[in-house]
Amino acid sequence: MPEITKKHAPTSLSCPVQERLKQARIKCNISQRSLGIAAGIDPASASARMNQYERGKHVPDYETLCKLANVLCVPVPYFYANDDEAGFMSDMAHLSLDQQVLVKSLVKRIKF
Repeated sequence: MPEITKKHAPTSLSCPVQERLKQARIKCNISQRSLGIAAGIDPASASARMNQYERGKHVPDYETLCKLANVLCVPVPYFYANDDEAGFMSDMAHLSLDQQVLVKSLVKRIKF
């Protein structure tokens, strides 16, 4: 198992899902209620549930997180990533498939 360096160590042990969820929702310019409904949450409780997720009172289960990721056009790991990784994942998700292939080929060429 690789050693965790300061560069990759989490700065906080709190779950980043609430912050990432709110960031992605705002970036998509969608309300909590609209996001919840688009992810299949009952319209009567969509706003309240999304608010609880964004405040960290509850964390969505994996199935719900997958649906939210799909609506927000981000990969599921985005919700657990640090700021730099989340930004990169979000940027990659918004590229065309051809652009993603190009970026992946460029990353492979880098000698780590």
